Amino acid sequence: MSQLRLLPSWLGAQASRLLAAHGVQRFSWYSRSSGPPATFPSSKVGGGSSYMEEMYFAWLENPQSVHKSWDSFFRKASEEASYGPAQPRPLSVVPESRPAVLSRTKTSKLVEDHLAVQSLIRAYQIRGHHVAQLDPLGILDADLDSFVPSDLITTIDKLAFYDLREADLDKEFQLPTTTFIGGSENTLSLREIIRRLENTYCQHIGLEFMFINDVEQCQWIRQKFETPGVMQFSSEEKRTLLARLVRSMRFEDFLARKWSSEKRFGLEGCEVMIPALKTIIDKSSEMGIENVILGMPHRGRLNVLANVIRKDLEQIFCQFDPKLEAADEGSGDVKYHLGMYHERINRVTNRNITLSLVANPSHLEAVDPVVQGKTKAEQFYRGDAQGKKVMSILVHGDAAFAGQGVVYETFHLSDLPSYTTNGTVHVVVNNQIGFTTDPRMARSSPYPTDVARVVNAPIFHVNADDPEAVMYVCSVAAEWRNTFNKDVVVDLVCYRRRGHNEMDEPMFTQPLMYKQIHRQVPVLKKYADKLIAEGTVTLQEFEEEIAKYDRICEEAFGRSKDKKILHIKHWLDSPWPGLSRILRGRADMTRKRTVDWALAEYMAFGSLLKEGIHVRLSGQDVERGTFSHRHHVLHDQEVDRRTCVPMNHLWPHQAPYTVCNSSLSEYGVLGFELGYAMASPNALVLWEAQFGDFHNTAQCIIDQFISTGQAKWVRHNGVVLLLPHGMEGMGPEHSSARPERFLQMSNDDSDAYPAFTQDFEVRQLYDCNWIVVNCSTPASYFHVLRRQILLPFRKPLIIFTPKSLLRHPEAKSSFDQMVSGTSFQRVIPEDGAAAQAPGQVRRLIFCTGKVYYDLVKERSSQGLDEQVAITRLEQISPFPFDLIKREAEKYPGAELVWCQEEHKNMGYYDYISPRFMTILGRARPIWYVGRDPAAAPATGNRNTHLVSLKKFLDTAFNLQAFEGKTF
Repeated sequence: MSQLRLLPSWLGAQASRLLAAHGVQRFSWYSRSSGPPATFPSSKVGGGSSYMEEMYFAWLENPQSVHKSWDSFFRKASEEASYGPAQPRPLSVVPESRPAVLSRTKTSKLVEDHLAVQSLIRAYQIRGHHVAQLDPLGILDADLDSFVPSDLITTIDKLAFYDLREADLDKEFQLPTTTFIGGSENTLSLREIIRRLENTYCQHIGLEFMFINDVEQCQWIRQKFETPGVMQFSSEEKRTLLARLVRSMRFEDFLARKWSSEKRFGLEGCEVMIPALKTIIDKSSEMGIENVILGMPHRGRLNVLANVIRKDLEQIFCQFDPKLEAADEGSGDVKYHLGMYHERINRVTNRNITLSLVANPSHLEAVDPVVQGKTKAEQFYRGDAQGKKVMSILVHGDAAFAGQGVVYETFHLSDLPSYTTNGTVHVVVNNQIGFTTDPRMARSSPYPTDVARVVNAPIFHVNADDPEAVMYVCSVAAEWRNTFNKDVVVDLVCYRRRGHNEMDEPMFTQPLMYKQIHRQVPVLKKYADKLIAEGTVTLQEFEEEIAKYDRICEEAFGRSKDKKILHIKHWLDSPWPGLSRILRGRADMTRKRTVDWALAEYMAFGSLLKEGIHVRLSGQDVERGTFSHRHHVLHDQEVDRRTCVPMNHLWPHQAPYTVCNSSLSEYGVLGFELGYAMASPNALVLWEAQFGDFHNTAQCIIDQFISTGQAKWVRHNGVVLLLPHGMEGMGPEHSSARPERFLQMSNDDSDAYPAFTQDFEVRQLYDCNWIVVNCSTPASYFHVLRRQILLPFRKPLIIFTPKSLLRHPEAKSSFDQMVSGTSFQRVIPEDGAAAQAPGQVRRLIFCTGKVYYDLVKERSSQGLDEQVAITRLEQISPFPFDLIKREAEKYPGAELVWCQEEHKNMGYYDYISPRFMTILGRARPIWYVGRDPAAAPATGNRNTHLVSLKKFLDTAFNLQAFEGKTF
C-alpha cells in the first residue's frame, strides 16, 4: 500500500479527530483548551486530516515550504521512530512497497503528545492566573468559588486530560515558538515544562493577556515573564526597594502613633504601593518621560504625597492641627483629598521629572477622566503627539474599578483620536473584599479585569507580599506603556489592615479574614528578614534605615507645630505661569455685515486663534453641531474620509483649533475636558452637551469639581459648558439644561445689598464660583466667549445655548455690535418705543434667552409697544444688581414682571426673586409669569406645549392680571 494512502492512519485517527473537532481554519487551529487561536501555517482545508496531509506532502517536497514548527515536528518524529533521520524527497521517488518509514503506533502517539503539550502550554498562558498564589493571607483561592481549570496540571491524574501518563513526564518535547520557557533550549522534558509554566503563571504573579489580538504584543509579554531567570535584582536594587518600604510603612506607623483617633485612610496592608509607583516612575523616566500625572482615591494619598510626590512632611502633619487657620479664600478640603505639583530630580535616573497628583473628591473614580484630560493637554502644549514625554498613572480601588461606570467611560476614550493619552498605567489596590464591609456584598471575583479587556489592556496580578515580584511587574507595565502606547493594569492583591477608615471595626463583618490579618507578619519584616538571610543587608543597616526615617518624621513634626496658617495654594495640582448652502449663507451674511449664532461662534474662535489662544471644542457631534448648524469640519463629497478644518487655516501664525466628536459619554468626557482646561489658562476649552438635559449624567463632575473646585482646592478653571436649552415641545429629555441647579449652586448672596464700586462688574466675577449666562443674541455669545479669555482670572462659564434661535430670522447681530469698542452686555435694556417715554410704561418685563422673541412678537400683535418694556438678562449669575436697579428706577410707574418659559419650580425665578427684593428694598413686587409648577421639565405633546405658551403670554400682556393681588 502506498505510504501516502496510509497517511491518515499513520498520523493517528485520534489526532485527526482532535484537529477536526476544533475547527481547523486557515491560519489557525483551536486546542483542546479554549482560547484565542494560535498562529499556524496557512491551509485552505478545513478538516484536520486533510490539513496534516497537506503539511506532510509539502514537507516531503520541500521542508522550507512549511512553518518551521512543522518541519521540526516531522524531523523529530522520524528520528524518535528509530529508523534514522527522515530525509525530505520528491514524492515520485517514494517507493510504494517500502515498509512504513515510521511505526504507526509510536508516531501516532508522538503526534498526539506534541499537540497535547502545545495545548497544555497554551492552557497555562490563558488560565494559569486562576491558580496563582496571589492572596497574601493564604485564605482565599484566586476565585472565591475555588474554581480550578481542568486543563491545568495541579495533580498527576490531570495528565489524563491530555491523554498523557506519568511515564511521559521525563520524555523530551519540542517547544513551540509561542513560548519562551526553554530559554536557549529547544526541547524540555514534560516535567520541566510543567515546572517552568507553574513558576511563571502560578506563583506570585498571575497574567491575563491572551485575549489581546496582536501576536507581537502577546509574544512580548511571554518573553518578559517566561524567560528563565528574567526576574533578577542587583543588591543595590534590593536595598533601594527595602528603603522605600521602610519609608512607606514607617510613615503610616508615625501617623498612627501621633493621631490614632484621626481618619487618615492609611495604606496599611498595601505599603508596597509606594515602591510600586516609584518603580513605574523610574522606568518611565528611563524611557524618556518627563511629566507624570497621577489620580487616586483617598486611601494612601497622604503616603503618596509624602513619599512619591515628595510633599514637605511638615505641611502634611500640620493638616492634622484643628486650630490651623486658612490663609486663602474658599472652604478648603480634607487632607486626604488634596493634590500637589512638584518638580524634582529622579534619583534613580538623575533626570528631571514633574509629578502632579490631582485633587479628588470622595467620589472614588471621578478623577479618572480629569487626569486624562490634563494629560492630553500637557501632551498637546509640549507637542508630544506620541505620549513620549507625558503620561498618566491612575490608582483604583478594586470594587470601584469594577463597579464605577466612569472607569469604563475613561477606558473608552483611550483610543479616540482627540482624547487618547497614548496609554495609562492603572494600579488597582485590591483589598479582596471591596469597599463594602458585608462579605455577602463582595464581588464574586477579586479580579476587576473585564473593563481592561475593552481596550486590549493586559492585566498583571501580583501578590503584594512579594515586593520583588511587584517591582518586576511594575517595571514591565511601565515598559509596556512606553513601548506600545497602550493601557496596562497592575492588580496589587493585598489586604486592608484596618477597616474602611481608622475608626471602623472590620471584625464585625469579616471575622475570619481579620483574625488572619492580625496574625499577618508585615511585608517590611518579611522582606528585611529575606535580605538579611541572603546577606544583602545587615540587621544593623536595616535598623539604621528605620531610625533615619523616624528621625526625619519627628523633625518635620516639630516644625509643623510652628505653622499657624494653612496655605491651600501650596496644594495646587496645576499651577499656571503668569460646502454647501451653509457656507454660501455665511458669505451672504458677511456681505450684509450680519451674523447668526454659528457665524458669531466662528468669529469668536477665529479672533482668539489669531491672538494665539488655543481653542478646543468637544462633545457628541460637535464637528457638525447637533442641530447641523456648525460645520467646522468639511467633508469631501467625492473622496471618503477626506476632511478639512478651515479654522486651522485662517492666519499665518495662529494657534491650533481642535474640534472633536466625543464618545457617547458625558461623565467621562466632561471630566476629561475639565482636566484639559487645568493645564493652561491660555486656552478656551469648551464641552457641548448634545442636549442640555444630558449634563445630569456628568453631575458628579459639575458638583465636585466645577462648582466647588476653587473653594476646595484653590484651583481656577475656565472650562466652558455649552448646554442647549429651550422649551419647544420636544419632551422632558430634550428641553431643559436645568438652570435652577446651576443657579442654586451659585455663591452670590441674595440678601446682601452690594456696594457699587467702579470695579463692581469685575469684582463680582472674581468672587463668584462660576458664571451663568443665557444669551439672546449672537453678539452676546461672541463677546462672552472672548471675555472668558480676556478676564485676568479664570472661572467656569455655563452657557444655556439656543436651539430654534440658531435659525431664527430675528436672532441676528450686526458687525457694529462686535467691532472694537463693544463688549458683553450683562443686561440688554428696552430700546424701542417704550424706552422713549418710560413714564408712560405700565409694565416692565424682565426675561432671559429665547422667550424674549416670543414676548416681542406677542407685544407687537397686541399693540402694546409703548406700554410694555422688555429687558433681557444676558448674565444671570453673578446677578447684575447695578443694572437691574437702573432699569427698575427708569420705569418708576411700571409693574415689574419676571417672565420665563420654564415651570415655576424650575428655571430662574427662585434665584432672581430674592435678589430683586434686595435691590428694590422690598418696595415693589416682582410678579411671576410662566408655566405652572410641574414634576417634568417639559411636555412632549406639541399642542399642550403651544397651549401653555399662549397661556403665559396672555398673562404677560394682561395689564390687569395682578390687580388686587398681594405679593
